[in-house]
Amino acid sequence: MSQSDCIFCRIVRGEIPCAQIYADDHVLSFLDIGPVNRGHALIVPKEHHRTVLDMPARLGEHIIAAQQRVGRAVMEATGAEGLNIFQNNFATAGQVVFHVHWHLVPRFPGDGHELWAQGQYGSIDEMQALAKAIRERME
Repeated sequence: MSQSDCIFCRIVRGEIPCAQIYADDHVLSFLDIGPVNRGHALIVPKEHHRTVLDMPARLGEHIIAAQQRVGRAVMEATGAEGLNIFQNNFATAGQVVFHVHWHLVPRFPGDGHELWAQGQYGSIDEMQALAKAIRERME
């Protein structure tokens, strides 16, 4: 998908309206049109990057600052007792819009939203072998 077709790029450019929460030179935050809970917000870098793996690290500081500011405000405005901040990369992981973005989902007691089933490794040796394989690919 080109930047001209990207729905988030179009929102950033003002071509598609949104319920804006916050904007600065680097990021835009607005309410998700398909919320998990009331107050579900998105944080989108204004630059187009498909996934967090493609995004320059320099944007990280701006993303985290926006998460903190927007997250606190969402919790206060909705009365939420918790907040999930998550991000999906690639279709297999649930990414639907291929412009990197973060979900801020306010959480309430008994809201019924479960995120992950808990698995386990067969042994500490299996964990150590996988950790080693991951480290080797970072060199």
